[in-house]
Amino acid sequence: MDNSVAGQQGGFTLIELLVVMGIVSALVAIALPRYAAYRANAFDARAEVDLRSVAMAEEAYFLTKEEYMSCSGASCSQLPGIQRLSEGVQLSVQASASGFVGQSSHPKGSGKVFTWDSNSGGLAE
Repeated sequence: MDNSVAGQQGGFTLIELLVVMGIVSALVAIALPRYAAYRANAFDARAEVDLRSVAMAEEAYFLTKEEYMSCSGASCSQLPGIQRLSEGVQLSVQASASGFVGQSSHPKGSGKVFTWDSNSGGLAE
């Protein structure tokens, strides 16, 4: 014998759907700020890695030319081993006869500006 009532279909009630939507909304509210922070850290890491690469390329350039090269953005690709910077990275290098200072950042990052001073031994914290 069939125990179901004629015409009645199984499904979720409105209350059950609202509870599930509330739980999902709470989880999204918790996860979204963390995701934004992770994303900003990733853009900062791009800027730092590009600065380190350009600093090493400046030293290689110095070994062959016996001078450092000032550059900004895409012009830094003239350094040995640098084909291009990561997308969005803003980088500039100011050279002198005895060293160079480079700075990089990413507009989608946390706002941190990384500085490399060759006379001070590298990345300034």
